[in-house]
Amino acid sequence: MALLFAFPIPHSNYSADMTIITALLCLHLLLFTVIRVNSMEPSSSSEDPYKILNIIPNPDGTFTRLQNYPETPPSPDPTLPIPVLSKDLTIDQSKHTWARIYLPRQALNTPPNHPNLPLIVFYHGGGFIFYHANSTYFHDFCVRMANATQSVVVSVDYRLAPEHRLPAAYEDSVQALHWIRASNDLWLAHADFSRCYLMGESAGGNIAYNAGLRAAAEADQIRPLKIKGMILIQPFFGGKKRTPSELRLAKDLNLPLTVTDSMWKLSLPVGVDRDHEYSNPTVNGGAKVLASIRELEWSVAVFGCDGDQLVDRQKELVKLLKDKRVNVVGQFYNAGRHGIFVGDASMSTKVFHLLKTLH
Repeated sequence: MALLFAFPIPHSNYSADMTIITALLCLHLLLFTVIRVNSMEPSSSSEDPYKILNIIPNPDGTFTRLQNYPETPPSPDPTLPIPVLSKDLTIDQSKHTWARIYLPRQALNTPPNHPNLPLIVFYHGGGFIFYHANSTYFHDFCVRMANATQSVVVSVDYRLAPEHRLPAAYEDSVQALHWIRASNDLWLAHADFSRCYLMGESAGGNIAYNAGLRAAAEADQIRPLKIKGMILIQPFFGGKKRTPSELRLAKDLNLPLTVTDSMWKLSLPVGVDRDHEYSNPTVNGGAKVLASIRELEWSVAVFGCDGDQLVDRQKELVKLLKDKRVNVVGQFYNAGRHGIFVGDASMSTKVFHLLKTLH
């Protein structure tokens, strides 16, 4: 009907009939085009990932990200009437890596030589390409988490792809654990290093998992930091063979398949595909170090929802961990979308509730 109204209707019956016929032909052509587009392969290798992700390569090897995400400055002043304080500290100046530390305000009433707060090391999402630890989206989540769980939260700002492809983010994340272990910061002195959890959302969930594999392999080297488990929130994994949820939600506006494919193209090492171990944790039966995670008695939680194209990958990970006899629980919900556990405060509480049961 919209097409019909787009055409002027003359007074002559003949002209009116021709106008209607022309409009119907246009409608038929439009429907044919829609059917043709919907039947196409969800993503083509010829598509430009820079254009899809709205980034521009620069001559010096860096990239200009055309999408600007709001950022929030830290709030370290203890006189401020806020429940959670935050401050930024450098991890490695040569790599420009740093961390934002969140401390529940009431912890200041406890002597720092009596550490009694759990430690959560958090890795932000963004497809390995976007966001930072000071991005408002993740800053607000960490503030809510530190307050709700009364934990010290360390949000790691790692190097981004495509300037620094994987495993750069994994290396930065493990380096952050060594930095925490050796730190003499007074805020970190409130954290109980024997109750440390690795957490990440989306690409950060992938990073938390891969950083966890590395940390488990060198558990003795990061003491007195003792990791008790991993909380993976809608972790970003992939593979060459499409899953049912990827096909079902290939054109979902929240996270279309063309976007995830482009992120993998720009973040994985050059020359590898989505069945690389960084992307697909199930290849070759899973990492051998999972046996160490079982022996260390880590707890693992994986959050997901049916409205996320990545949900089948997340369920595959839960099955893998169960097969390896790792203590794992899958928390999956109906409907929803990718990013809901960070973006929706009511869903964030489900993550916080699980954390408090682990404490």
